[in-house]
Amino acid sequence: MSIAKKIKSSMSQSSMIRKMFEEGILLKKKYGADHVYDFSLGNPNVEQPKEFKRELIKLAAENIPLKHGYTPNAGYPETRQAISGKISKKTGLKVSADHIVMSCGAGGALNVILKALLDPGDEVIVLKPFFVEYPFYIENYNGVIKYVNTKSDFSLDIEAIGRSINKRTKAIIINSPNNPTGRVYSKKNITELARLLSRKGRALKKPIYLISDEPYAEIVYDGVKVPSLLNAYQNSIIAYSYSKTLSLPGERIGYIAVNPKIHEAGELINALILCTRILGFVHAPALMQRIVARLQNAAVDVKIYRKKRDLLCKGLARAGYKFAKPEGAFYLFVKSPIPDDVEFVKMLLKKNILVVPGSAFGGLGYFRIAYCVDDATIVNAMKGFAEAISETTTY
Repeated sequence: MSIAKKIKSSMSQSSMIRKMFEEGILLKKKYGADHVYDFSLGNPNVEQPKEFKRELIKLAAENIPLKHGYTPNAGYPETRQAISGKISKKTGLKVSADHIVMSCGAGGALNVILKALLDPGDEVIVLKPFFVEYPFYIENYNGVIKYVNTKSDFSLDIEAIGRSINKRTKAIIINSPNNPTGRVYSKKNITELARLLSRKGRALKKPIYLISDEPYAEIVYDGVKVPSLLNAYQNSIIAYSYSKTLSLPGERIGYIAVNPKIHEAGELINALILCTRILGFVHAPALMQRIVARLQNAAVDVKIYRKKRDLLCKGLARAGYKFAKPEGAFYLFVKSPIPDDVEFVKMLLKKNILVVPGSAFGGLGYFRIAYCVDDATIVNAMKGFAEAISETTTY
């Protein structure tokens, strides 16, 4: 079979998350689902808000011309208006419907943004640890990935980011709350980043775009606040998804929000609309566009995820694991008891526990637990977690 060399190379580096998820399917067939503890995939198990079911049933019954027909490439005007209104109220910025482009989730949004921005050889800064698909997205458009480490507590290392910026830098991607660490970048951290990018942009006489990947923006704990990127930095672009906010990952619905202060914002928005077509998305799912327009103030019950986080953290701490308690999202990034995180993940696999090695995220020596699972899965997995760490000689 003569597949593209680039794709063949990408296949060999394919997502470890998906590999572990597929391994879990096989184990469940062999041992039964109740005896396999799958923490591999961030597939939210918390139910959609009650408003979602109500509005879905209501919408299905409504007589709307071309209810399932094509939408404008940028999305329905009323949906974009609802979203821009919420953003304007939250940030104080005058964001119009024209600054919103509906997308097929945050993944679709990021691909559209990168397609619109990148020329071959342009560099995009990616912070370690990172969501595993970012390199594929950047390479799709012949961009060059520039990896930069975060600090030991996974906060932004402003000096390291500054050293990585050069004349070929086009953008930086940040993800807060972060997958895989659960870190929320502080307002101080974001302000420092904005100042750095502004200063570097002036020196290079070009904009450096700050792309914020925000599928977990509503899932935060303990009074932590997610700073507004649109308020902090002029050349900011938001990639948002309802996958986690409304527990709708399979519906692939999200949006792109362009800062109205971006120079030639209109040209960028037109490019985003064209790239939505070029990439074959055509437009975001029609039915879901109508739904989210009605649910701008709805969200899943975050207290359920907080309970799961606390249950997991308590059990792992008792077993002797080391980690920083997540401030948001639904992932725990745990220090591996042995230097080889892949090897330790294999040890856990022998206990029918599926997690993802930190090296898949550029975080050597860690492993990621997705705790968007039944409480029983967390509780019943603790025996295996305790046995695995007791089998290691150093920690």
